Amino acid sequence: MNERDLPQSELLDLVNRRGQGHLPGLIGIQFTEMTPEVVRAELTVRADLMAPNGFLHAASVIALADTACGYGCRLLLPEGAAGFTTIELKSNFLGTAREGRVTCEARAVHAGRTTQVWDAEVKNAQGKVMALFRCTQAVLYAK
Repeated sequence: MNERDLPQSELLDLVNRRGQGHLPGLIGIQFTEMTPEVVRAELTVRADLMAPNGFLHAASVIALADTACGYGCRLLLPEGAAGFTTIELKSNFLGTAREGRVTCEARAVHAGRTTQVWDAEVKNAQGKVMALFRCTQAVLYAK
């Protein structure tokens, strides 16, 4: 069965378990919605995700956005694809967080046979946009 055919609750359970023992689980990323149209994930701000200046580390924000986009890419892989890899990413930081839940909403801009382009918006606990993110994924096929 294709992942996109799973009921939402089963799919979310699967992807949240998949991250355990890897970076998404290590930093506490939790997926809250996953459809072909939108992927939503969140992260609780905590001391070990902060930079020494007392703000959420930029790498924590990028990890959240890139993970949301990557899991979305996996959901939209074309028939016959073996996987994907990120080939480019960019982030513009507009704010930060010191506490609470940081949320991410990711959407496919282009989902082709050889590449996918994803945009994500990361917001702090007050709902203010902290970062705009875009990445390009190369779709991989077995040789």
